[in-house]
Amino acid sequence: MRSYDYVVVGGGAAGFAAAVKLSELSDGEARIALVNGGRIGGTCVNVGCIPSKYLIENAKLYLEGKKKRYRAVSITTGLDFKTLMEDVRNLTAFLRGGKYEGVLHQFDNVELLNGVARFNSSGSVKLVGDGFELEVKAEKYLIATGSRPYPPPIKGLEEVGYLDSDRVWNIEEQPESMLVIGAGAIGLEVGQAMQRLGTQVIIVEALDRILPTTEPEISEELRKTLTDEGVEIYTKVRVARIYSANGRKMVQVLTREGDKSFEVDEVFVATGRRPNTDGLGLETVGVEADEKGFVKVDKTMRTSNPRIYAAGDVVSKKLMLETLAAREGVIAALNMVGERAEIDYSAVPVVTFTEPQVASVGLTERELMEMIKSCTCRLVEVNNTSKAVLNHEDRGVAKLVVNPYNNKVVGLHVMAPNAAEFILAGAAMIKAEFTVDDMLNLVHVFPTYAESIKLVATAFIRSVKAMPCCME
Repeated sequence: MRSYDYVVVGGGAAGFAAAVKLSELSDGEARIALVNGGRIGGTCVNVGCIPSKYLIENAKLYLEGKKKRYRAVSITTGLDFKTLMEDVRNLTAFLRGGKYEGVLHQFDNVELLNGVARFNSSGSVKLVGDGFELEVKAEKYLIATGSRPYPPPIKGLEEVGYLDSDRVWNIEEQPESMLVIGAGAIGLEVGQAMQRLGTQVIIVEALDRILPTTEPEISEELRKTLTDEGVEIYTKVRVARIYSANGRKMVQVLTREGDKSFEVDEVFVATGRRPNTDGLGLETVGVEADEKGFVKVDKTMRTSNPRIYAAGDVVSKKLMLETLAAREGVIAALNMVGERAEIDYSAVPVVTFTEPQVASVGLTERELMEMIKSCTCRLVEVNNTSKAVLNHEDRGVAKLVVNPYNNKVVGLHVMAPNAAEFILAGAAMIKAEFTVDDMLNLVHVFPTYAESIKLVATAFIRSVKAMPCCME
C-alpha cells in the first residue's frame, strides 16, 4: 500500500494537466501518483490530433503539385507513402517524449505508475503492472482514462478487418481504395487526406448530411468541395455487411434506391468512441455513469462520489477535444484542493481540419431557435474577402448567429482556409457578450480570411457586395 495526496488515473491531456496543476497549487509539496495504463500522452499525441494533422498537411502539399493555382508558378511533388507513415510515427514519438515523458522530470512530487487500475470497495486503487501488483490510496482521485474507437455492430466487420483512428497509423502501403464509415470530423479528415494522396475514397453516412452537427449551409459547402476533389459521398445509407472476395473487401450498403456494393482495399471506421471505464470498478465506489459508460460529473468535474473527480473524454458530455480535456483537468484540480471553479462549455471552439477548415463556436441557428424560438442570422461567402481572391482559394462561408432580443452574438460558424487560427476571436466575442455593433467597431486585419468575421457582421447593415475592400 502506498499513500498519496492525489491519485490521477490516466496519462493523457486531462490527467497530465491535472497533475501539473495539483503540483503547482501545492508548491510542489503534494504527493501525486499518475497512473497510466497505455502509451503516455493519451489519444491526441499518439493517434489523434498530431498524426492526423501531419497527414493532412502532407496531403495538402502533395495536392499543390496536381493543380495549378497560379499561372506563373509550377510545382512538382512526389509521394513516398511508406516514408510518410514512418514520419508520422516518428513525430508522435518525439512529441510524446518532449511534451509528456520529459515534462514529468520537472515535477519531483509526481510519480508515474504504469499499470491497469481498478477501484476497490474500500476506496483505494489496485494497480496491476508488468509482474507486480500495488495498492494506492489518496484523499482525492481523478479519473482521466479517455476513450477509444467504437466499431458499429456490422456483420463481418471483425472477421474481414478494418482500420480506425488508432490503427491507421501503422499501415505501410497506401490502399488504392478506401471506404470510410462515418462522416464526422475523423472520417472526413482522414478521408480527404487519403483522397488527396491518391487513394479513391468513398464515404458513407447514416444521417442525411456530412458533419451533421454543424450548420447545414457549411455541411453542404463542404460536401461540394469534397466531391469536386473526387470523394464519393453517400448519405442516408446503412452498412449491411462486409465480406471478403478475391482478396478484396466487399461492403454492402442499403440505400434509398436499394442495395449497393463497393469493392475496396480498406475499410476505415469512424463512427464514434466508447469510454475506457470497463474494468475500472466504478460501481464499487459509487461513481455513476451514463448508459454508454461515460462518467457523470457536475460543473466542478466531481462525480457522484465526492472524493472522486473525472475529466477528459471519459466524461459524459457533448465535445471530445484535447484542449477541453486539459481545461477540465485543471478545473478538477482546483476543486480537488478546495478552490471553487466550474467548467464553461458555452464558448468552446470546435474545428474539423478538412481543407477548407470548418470551425464553430457557440450556438447553431437550430439550437438558438429551440431555446428562445427566434434567431437572427447572416451568411456570407468567403470569396467576398480579397484574401480568397488573391489566393485562388475561395471555397467557404461564414455564418453569424445573433440573439434578436439583445443583438448579442451567440454563435460563429466558418468554413475557410485557416479557420482554426481565427475562430478563437469568435469565442472571445461570445464570452465578452459582444453585439453586432461591437464587432463592427473593431478594426480588422486586411487582407485575411479572418476578415470574413467582419463581413458577416457587416451583412447585418448592408450588402457586402455594395462596399469597398475595407469599411466601417
